[in-house]
Amino acid sequence: MSKNTRLVYSTDGSHEKICKTCKNAPCDCQKPVTVVPSETLLKVFVEKKGRGGKLVTVVSELPFNPDYFKKLSKKLKSHCGSGGTFKNNTIEIQGDHKVKLKVYLENLGFKVR
Repeated sequence: MSKNTRLVYSTDGSHEKICKTCKNAPCDCQKPVTVVPSETLLKVFVEKKGRGGKLVTVVSELPFNPDYFKKLSKKLKSHCGSGGTFKNNTIEIQGDHKVKLKVYLENLGFKVR
């Protein structure tokens, strides 16, 4: 079955092989990776582009593990006393908290660039 078509009706049982998340017959979903902080290099930078002049600290180059990094983003927001989000496999914290985040992530065992 091609990616541009959608199964409408089936009597042969092929509909049971379709992944509920990605909607493909052979599942194309990414599997979460086990995060080992000492082996993980994260990139922390401040960004202003496309945000109406507001500064945002971005933590990027995260391995694919949404549950782990959603929890980590909550801890980082609490540590900085600021809002933020986890989306598109990056953590965004409102404001310029580059130094705070770098120190906090290094204390957790991550390598930070």
